[in-house]
Amino acid sequence: MIRLDAISWRFLKVWRRNLITYGKIWKVSFLTPLIEPILYILAFGMGLGVMIGEVRYGGATLSYVRFIAPALIAVAVMHNAFFETTYTSFVRMYYQRTFDGMLATPLSLEEIILAEIVWAATKAAAAAAIMLAVLGAFGYVAFPMGLLMIPAAFLGGLAFAGVGMVFTGIVPTIDLFNLPMFLFITPMFLFSGTFFPITNLPEWAQPLAVAFPLHHIVELARNLCIGVHETGVLVSIGYLTVFSVVFILLGLISMRRRLIK
Repeated sequence: MIRLDAISWRFLKVWRRNLITYGKIWKVSFLTPLIEPILYILAFGMGLGVMIGEVRYGGATLSYVRFIAPALIAVAVMHNAFFETTYTSFVRMYYQRTFDGMLATPLSLEEIILAEIVWAATKAAAAAAIMLAVLGAFGYVAFPMGLLMIPAAFLGGLAFAGVGMVFTGIVPTIDLFNLPMFLFITPMFLFSGTFFPITNLPEWAQPLAVAFPLHHIVELARNLCIGVHETGVLVSIGYLTVFSVVFILLGLISMRRRLIK
């Protein structure tokens, strides 16, 4: 059973350790959120956007590129947070034995895992900030309202980091992370309203799309960046908050079962 009373501000020491380590490779890591939105905008603007033209969404008529631009930020949040607490955390746990070394200190297991989750959310928020700057240069972000996407990205990052930590606690080998990527991440990437409004889906599929956490990050991104949305802002914030709390707790439980025997 997890011990919530074992969590203190010491988890920030683990967060700081990850920050220092990341500082050695940031020049490579920041290129993805910098270049990816440019490639998407060019591809969809010159290619698919010309074919599709305009999209009806949230009572407004938008160009296709303007419709997908905020969703690119949401997708980056999902990928950064989930990848960090799956592949990267698994490497630290299993191959580098970093967690074993930390457990030999006064740090509790709960503090170590919470720090991993918060660090993943931090990386997601940082990626969102870079993409906001890039998309803002193209005119697809309304400032200063768009800056609120950074804390929204942190909240979304907590949600996906929690889910990722659950998988890290139960997946036996790093190769098997392909399963949650294919069965969990890919469907959300395609059917959360990222590339087309969920109202285009069959009626029976629309509630499933709304249940995806990515859908709510996408909705927040569109509301904050271009001022248009279909799902209520408070609904999306509430959903992501509850989702984050539930899966962070489940992540703590699954990792305790894996590491403490």
